[in-house]
Amino acid sequence: MDMTGERRIPAPRHIVWDALNNVDVLKASIPGCDALEKTSDTTMTAKAGIKLGPISAKFSGNVTLSDIDAPNSYTISGEGQGGVAGFAKGGAKVALTDDDGGTLLKYEVNAQVGGKIAQLGARLIDATAKQMADQFFTRFSDQVRAMMPAPAEDAAPAPETPKPPAPDMTAPPSAIGIGALIPREPFGLPMVAWGGIGAFVVLLILFVAGMLK
Repeated sequence: MDMTGERRIPAPRHIVWDALNNVDVLKASIPGCDALEKTSDTTMTAKAGIKLGPISAKFSGNVTLSDIDAPNSYTISGEGQGGVAGFAKGGAKVALTDDDGGTLLKYEVNAQVGGKIAQLGARLIDATAKQMADQFFTRFSDQVRAMMPAPAEDAAPAPETPKPPAPDMTAPPSAIGIGALIPREPFGLPMVAWGGIGAFVVLLILFVAGMLK
């Protein structure tokens, strides 16, 4: 079975490359994957449950990465045994290129199956493989989006502090009371708000003091 395709991932190439080498991302993206463990920088062991028509089987096998050209391409190959259901082996060449702010992922897959699975016919096998590929890339794209850094929020401009009214120089000094020396809106907030903030600060201090006892 041969299959080629491409998928645009809305993320920079280095993030897509990191995701392709992240065991947790791959495990969450591969349909039916029960376990995926890294045994070295270039090898992994995998277990997955696959359903092909009337046949359901659990496959276990080894995965190897080769021809690594970070962060541009690599070749992934492996083989798995599904007991009486048969076996599967093959590989895929994966290449990444920049694409207008995102990444274009191209793949070429070559696989062989044997046993009962091979008796199901090429059409069913090809259709199932394409369906699994679509599921993988949909999940993979979601995983990559989760790895993207959150966009920086634009800092809101600081509110301007209103200037206190200019004192009336025509009034005699005795006419200016103490209350008039206190601005009605210190730091831009009315006195009622300052009273609420003061009460909140007091309650917060009491709460922290209670926690420390």
